Amino acid sequence: MSASYARVLRIPHARRTFATALLGRLSYGVVPLSVMLAVNRASGSYAVAGAVMALFGATVVFLAPARAALIDRYGPRRALVPLMTAYTALLGALTVAVWRPGAPPVLLGALTGLAGACVPPLGPTMRAVWTRLAQDDQALLQRAYSLDGVAEELLFVSGPLLVGVLVGAAAPTAGIVVGAALMVAGTTGFVRSPAVRAVPGAASASASVRRDGGGRRVLRRIAGPVGAAAAVGLALGVLDLLVVVFAERHHHGGESVAWVLAALSAGSAVGGMLNGAVNWTVPARIRLALLTACLGLALTGAGLAPGLGTLALVMAVVGFFVSPAVTTAYLIADVAVAPEARTRAGAWVNTAVNAGSTGGTALAGALAGQLPVAVCFAATGGTVAVTAVLVMTKGARGRGALRGEVAVG
Repeated sequence: MSASYARVLRIPHARRTFATALLGRLSYGVVPLSVMLAVNRASGSYAVAGAVMALFGATVVFLAPARAALIDRYGPRRALVPLMTAYTALLGALTVAVWRPGAPPVLLGALTGLAGACVPPLGPTMRAVWTRLAQDDQALLQRAYSLDGVAEELLFVSGPLLVGVLVGAAAPTAGIVVGAALMVAGTTGFVRSPAVRAVPGAASASASVRRDGGGRRVLRRIAGPVGAAAAVGLALGVLDLLVVVFAERHHHGGESVAWVLAALSAGSAVGGMLNGAVNWTVPARIRLALLTACLGLALTGAGLAPGLGTLALVMAVVGFFVSPAVTTAYLIADVAVAPEARTRAGAWVNTAVNAGSTGGTALAGALAGQLPVAVCFAATGGTVAVTAVLVMTKGARGRGALRGEVAVG
């Protein structure tokens, strides 16, 4: 291998920058669950808690490209610090509002919605910084993105576990306070890194906006990876509910569902690390289409599993393609746009995964009660496979398409 994970972490300033970004991103796994528990406790209503969290999730997901545009326009230091300040201030106000029962639901919704709109986009910004640190070494960048993706997935597993520990010893508001503190510590350390301070701001971004024609043209350039990311998100959203339905119909309890979803995460982590360790000669766009197609085929057969143990093995296979597909989507999006639009491009891929997951959960809820679970799995797998065909035929466009065709490695 011409580049290893150890070499990624030996890049000057990489360890410090990556560690502080991960510290701040751990807040993503802590805050949502803490807010939901605190709002439910303060309002005494699951409906209010669900509505508030839906609003929070919507502003986090759908305003992510707008927040990323601020990073591209003003640079990480000038954009992240105000976002962090507003985010933590709103979380502080929410903590005060839910301290005692009886807070007006409208107030809780407004505070959480505004907080979601201000979440600092540390993930897309870190991926843009990785591109600068790798200095056009595509093999090294592939390792960096794979390492980043697996680490982020582990954060979303460990975050709720941390909340469980906190809630066992204190009120749910403690999780909100800890999440805010993690964001402050991580973002502050991140923007002070020499690698982040070197990222240009307004002058280069203005030229990029003129050249790319704004957000719509950026999105057109990365339509292929965004579509594939949405398909992966759709699959993940559907799986969360279909695994529960499968377990119930096979007379298993909720603890069994956790093991099946853990197998999915484990397969994704293994696949992500192996994907980053290989020097691929297959062009990135073709690789993305193949990974997405394999994911769809594995999903199609999941409903035929005779029991929960077999389903767990199938979920591990499904997960094996998840992290590589998302990582490859990020790589293609990164090279398909001007350097000053990379944060936006990464944010669009991230938004596609989250939006697809939300839509998948809603779709699974509508279909699971009407169709056999095997048919639901097959329909999801077929949708993902069709997306793979579209990625193969469309790909990226223009200058980005030519660069995206270059094999990584």
